Amino acid sequence: MTAHRTPPYQRIVNDIRQRITEGELTPGDRIPSTRQIAREWNVALATATKALTVLRQEGTVRTRARVGTVVAPVRGRSGTAARHTDKGPAPERELSRDGVVRAAIAIADAEGLAALSMRGVAARLGTAAMSPYRYVNGKDDLVLLMADTAFGELPRPAEAPADWRARLEAGARALWALHRAHPWLAQTGSLTRPLLLPNMLAYSEWMLSALDGNGLDPATMLNVNVLLYGHVQGLAVHLEREAQALGATGLSDEQWLDTQTAALTRLIDSGAYPTFARVIEGCGADGYDLDLDALFEFGLRSHLDGLSVLIETGRTNRRLTP
Repeated sequence: MTAHRTPPYQRIVNDIRQRITEGELTPGDRIPSTRQIAREWNVALATATKALTVLRQEGTVRTRARVGTVVAPVRGRSGTAARHTDKGPAPERELSRDGVVRAAIAIADAEGLAALSMRGVAARLGTAAMSPYRYVNGKDDLVLLMADTAFGELPRPAEAPADWRARLEAGARALWALHRAHPWLAQTGSLTRPLLLPNMLAYSEWMLSALDGNGLDPATMLNVNVLLYGHVQGLAVHLEREAQALGATGLSDEQWLDTQTAALTRLIDSGAYPTFARVIEGCGADGYDLDLDALFEFGLRSHLDGLSVLIETGRTNRRLTP
């Protein structure tokens, strides 16, 4: 007679439940990511994803955007213990393409694009591993649908500002806020191979229409649009990288910088970098605060100030031309 063997994902579920019960993990604490679980329990990523899915479905944990999976408040788990079983996820539910895409976005928001897999999406939805393939062709197709869906969330004022600068500012800030909400977006395409998606082109239409009528030639209009998009994307890449570093090390950026103090002091004291040393010391006791939101605003202002000069110069030249 073969003895009952607890499935690997269920052993992980039981272990995390026990950590919560014993107070090792408390409400709001981060649960290990799928990759951390895979390493710690020596299982496949799909198994780790399934374990987290079971915990989410029963209300033991929940997903927080850009943070990851955390222990849910106790009040959200009232009576959960009585419902714990070893039977796994709930029966397969009715699916749709939008449901598959939304589940994938939730995974990428919480754990990054690298953690996304078709099996992971199926596990999150509590369905068979191959079910999502009825709605998308594969991960590459899914990522395109995710990006188009995310770009469809871009807020647009009911009445567009008449001033070109105000309109560009509105578009750029909306794009930055979108990447703030979905950091993985910065990983989905390059400037040289843009994603030709309806909702992404709607963003470009907004930006180009702001530039239209200001005397810029078509190539310059496209260059401005690409530069502003690249400004947002270039900074947003680091949102995803910081989240990955936090998941891998458990250290926030401030905590990581604290570990680099000795190395930084040695470099400054070496005398080989006098300008760098003077600038750093000029920041005072609080040091330099690298704030991505502040950098975005500084870069946006610099781009638009330069564009203002270009537009005004063109207008002046046109007035002086016989």
